[in-house]
Amino acid sequence: MRRSGIGWRGTPLTRLRRRLGLERNELRRRIDRVQRTIALALLVLLLGAAPPLAAWTSSWSYEAGGRAEHAERANRHQVVATVVATGGIGSSGDRYIHETVQATWPGKDGKPRTGTLPSWKNAKPGAQRAIWVDRSGEPSVRPRPHSRTVTDAAYAGAATVLGCGLPVLLGYLLVRRRCDRLRDDMWEADWARMDADAGHNPRS
Repeated sequence: MRRSGIGWRGTPLTRLRRRLGLERNELRRRIDRVQRTIALALLVLLLGAAPPLAAWTSSWSYEAGGRAEHAERANRHQVVATVVATGGIGSSGDRYIHETVQATWPGKDGKPRTGTLPSWKNAKPGAQRAIWVDRSGEPSVRPRPHSRTVTDAAYAGAATVLGCGLPVLLGYLLVRRRCDRLRDDMWEADWARMDADAGHNPRS
């Protein structure tokens, strides 16, 4: 009777236990058990440290983002700008060049202010558009959106998990490298002993 693939190789759980060195095997050496113990200890350390640290950094980032949202919304507001002239050219940096328009909008004291704004589609004299200005009435960017606060918090948590995981992984790789060297030395010693025993075997 032909054995199935699962029956012959074992269940996925069995294969996982074998890969982790958790099944009983007389061929395993003491160094194998030491490596397994260190690996489990590092895993427990990671699982014990990474989640609470990730939660803390995510919470801190979320609260900081919320404060930034509140501050920016308190210091900025929208007004309606009206185009008075088009065809201007502006630059940002050495390579980026964009068209601009001359526009007017209500200032802090209610008096109209005139300045340069980036152009937009179908911008022509008399066209209007809502813009953000700061407390002094100068054009500004829109306040920080809440989605950015949530995204930054998620990134902070992920970065914390990665920051905790990399040292643990590096530590395990160093331990495994050392254990592999010891295993190789043990195998060499065993082969040498077997060769010596075979050379003194009267039946050989």
